Amino acid sequence: MTVRVKICGVTTAADAQMAVAAGADMVGLNFYPSSRRFVSAERALVVAAAAPAPVWKVGVFVNSSRAEVESIRRQVGLDALQFHGDEPAEFLAGWPCPVIRTSRIASVSDVGVALASSAPDYYLLEGDAGADYGGAGAGFEWTWAREIPASRLIVAGGLKPQNVAAAVRSLRPFGVDVASGVELEPGIKDAAATAEFIQNAKSA
Repeated sequence: MTVRVKICGVTTAADAQMAVAAGADMVGLNFYPSSRRFVSAERALVVAAAAPAPVWKVGVFVNSSRAEVESIRRQVGLDALQFHGDEPAEFLAGWPCPVIRTSRIASVSDVGVALASSAPDYYLLEGDAGADYGGAGAGFEWTWAREIPASRLIVAGGLKPQNVAAAVRSLRPFGVDVASGVELEPGIKDAAATAEFIQNAKSA
C-alpha cells in the first residue's frame, strides 16, 4: 500500500488546499500555544474546511487537558489526535478516533521504551529535539524504528524532499510526516517542496 503523507503545522487554508491538491493524506493542525505553527480552534476550522474527507485532519496537542482536546476535536471535526507531550499512557485511551503517539528517539532503546509504555493506534517517531516539542527537524537512525510494526509506524523528524524516498524504502511505514522540511518559514509551506516531498514519498 502506498505510504500516507502528513503535512504538519499547516496554518492557512491556502496551504491546506495546496497540500491536498498535491496528494497529502493528512493535514496536521498544531494546538500547542508555544509552537510557531500554533492555530486557534477558530482558525483551524477555516484550515480544516480546505482539507475535505478523505484527508485526515490531525490535531497535535502537547500536555492539554482531556476536556480541551475533546472540545477542539468536536469543534474542528478532527479525524485523528496526535499527542506530542508527556501524556501518560492512560490519556491515550478512550478516544473515538485514531490516536498517534509521538516519541522522541535518541537511541534504539528509546524505541523499546515507546513500545512498552503505551499502545496507540500509530507511533510517530522523530529525533530528540531536546526541550523542543517537535518541529525542529531532528532526525534519527531509521533502522532503529524496525521494532515498530510498519503498519503502525509514522516516520518524522529531519525528512525533506531529498531523503523521504530513502526513509520509505528503508521502513515501508504506514506514513511519513513533515513540517519544517517543506517550509519557507515556520507555518508557511513551500508549494514546490511540498509537491516534491509527496511525489518522492509515494513513488518510492
